[in-house]
Amino acid sequence: MSDGDAAGNRNPAGKKHPVLLDCCGGLNNVDYSKMDLTFMEEVLKHINFNDSSFCIAVIAIIFNPLFWNVVARWEHRTRRLSRLFGSPYLACYCLGFVIILLNACRSHSMTIAMKAQAKWEVMVRTDVFYTGIALMVLGTLLVVSSFLALGFTGTFLGDYFGILMDEKVTGFPFNIIENPMYWGSTANYLGLALIGASPVGLVLTAIVAVAYKVAVRFEGPFTGQIYQERSQRRKHE
Repeated sequence: MSDGDAAGNRNPAGKKHPVLLDCCGGLNNVDYSKMDLTFMEEVLKHINFNDSSFCIAVIAIIFNPLFWNVVARWEHRTRRLSRLFGSPYLACYCLGFVIILLNACRSHSMTIAMKAQAKWEVMVRTDVFYTGIALMVLGTLLVVSSFLALGFTGTFLGDYFGILMDEKVTGFPFNIIENPMYWGSTANYLGLALIGASPVGLVLTAIVAVAYKVAVRFEGPFTGQIYQERSQRRKHE
């Protein structure tokens, strides 16, 4: 019997009660036409979606996680990069530096897009500026501490190259948030958008968050599978 059926059976016969919304399934019953979208409409009014710098930034945002996931899975399946460079460590270092360069290009393209488009006067406030500063400090803390906890190969997909960690990292910042590298980077971009009073920066940051969310959905299960395969091999040794 489902929870919905059980709830229905507790109602006296013949009496109808309004169905309460649950946290997820009940969203289908929400009347979105009554939602206040004024803020979003105001943000979108200040953005030129046809601007070339905006389009380049969006392409860079989407391309980066797609690139490293495709290349890393290809390496895991074929070991071509490891054979090409003569070492899985060297291959991982090279891919890591390429990812760093791509992320630098993404940050540059987002900065150019924010400078090319108008500021929003509502965001030109001291409290918004300092909130942006705080987000960038937090984001940098998450990114740096995550890198120090994982090391270079742990950060840049070393497990796809067969460079596996002995145990799962559970210390800071992984004990307070999952995927701190991704969300720290997102916090940095949001902080930059607030500092620059840039509505296009807010939209680009939202796209970054969605791109990372999708990447996590693909990376998490695959990485778990890699470590599960190692555990199975150890059991048979």
